[in-house]
Amino acid sequence: MQVQCPTCNTDVQWNNESVYRPFCCKKCQLIDLGEWADEAKSIPCGANPNEQTTQMPSIEDIEALLAAQPDTFFK
Repeated sequence: MQVQCPTCNTDVQWNNESVYRPFCCKKCQLIDLGEWADEAKSIPCGANPNEQTTQMPSIEDIEALLAAQPDTFFK
């Protein structure tokens, strides 16, 4: 089976010998990784981009929630 490299659109044979599949080479693989790391690419999640980011609870809040659980919660 042949697929196109997501970075440069070169045809790539999809088999065990194609170590960078679906990419044609290490360079295209690293370019794609850099785009994800730079957040140029993302997976749509349906979130409203205008909404404020949710704050993560503090470690103290998490510990308090865990301490309030019955002992059977952890078994």
